[in-house]
Amino acid sequence: MEQKPEAQASSESAAEASAASTASAPLDLTSRERVALTQGRGGILGVKAGMTQVFSEEGDVIAVTVIDLKPTVITQVKAQDKNGYQAIQVGFLPKKAKSCGKPEQGHVSKAGVPGFYHYQEFRIAESETLDGLTVGKVLSPEFVKVGDCVDLIAVSKGKGFQGGMKRYHMAGGYKSHGASLSHRQLGSIGNRADPGKCFKNKKMAGQMGNERVTVQNVRVVRIDLENQLLLVHGSVPGPRSGIVTIRRTVKNAG
Repeated sequence: MEQKPEAQASSESAAEASAASTASAPLDLTSRERVALTQGRGGILGVKAGMTQVFSEEGDVIAVTVIDLKPTVITQVKAQDKNGYQAIQVGFLPKKAKSCGKPEQGHVSKAGVPGFYHYQEFRIAESETLDGLTVGKVLSPEFVKVGDCVDLIAVSKGKGFQGGMKRYHMAGGYKSHGASLSHRQLGSIGNRADPGKCFKNKKMAGQMGNERVTVQNVRVVRIDLENQLLLVHGSVPGPRSGIVTIRRTVKNAG
C-alpha cells in the first residue's frame, strides 16, 4: 500500500525532531570508562581553574594551582603499520553538533561525540604497546601520584607589542642630567660600518607573550579523583580557562 504524502512528511518530521533532540542532549563523558596513559611520559589535558592555598601535614602553607581535568577522550589510535608512527589523538572540550562540520563529525563518530574544540596527539614509542587505549575511552590522571614532578605546557598570556624594558627588563636610559626622550629607549643596536648590520636575535621591542611555554619539575600536591582536580605547586602559564598539558617530567629534580 502506497504511503500518503502527509503521512510521509509527518514521519520525516518526527525523525528530524528525534535526531535534533538527540543532538541537543547533553553528553555525559564523566561516566565513561577511564584509562591511564602510562606509556612514555604519559599525558592528560586540563583547564586552569585558578590559584588557592592548602596546608601540608607540617602546617606549612602551599600556594597551588587548581587544574580541572575535564574529560580527555581518545578520538583516534594511530598504529605503526598504518600511519608510520604510534600515537593517540585526543579531543578536549566537546562541541555541540550544530557547531561541527560533517568532516569533523565523521572523524570522531566512533568516539560518540559530535566534535571538540581542541585536538592533540600523544606520541608513543615503537617499543611500547597500545593495550587498553581504544577510541571513546577517557584518559585518567592515575599515571602520576602525589609527590611526583610533572611538566606543564600551556600558552602564556598575550601582552601585545611591548618595549625592551618590559619585555627583557632592560635598564633604559638616564632619568635626569639633561636626558631627553631617551628614558625608555633601547640605546645602541649595532656597531659601525663593520659589520654594518644589526645581528639576528637582537633583543628589541616586539610581541610579548602568547607563546607556548613549558614549566618543568612542578610537584603534584594533591589529586582529587572524585572531582577530577589536580593541584600543583606554584603558578601555571596562561590565563584562567586556558588549556594545560600535563606530562611526566623529562628532568627529574629529585
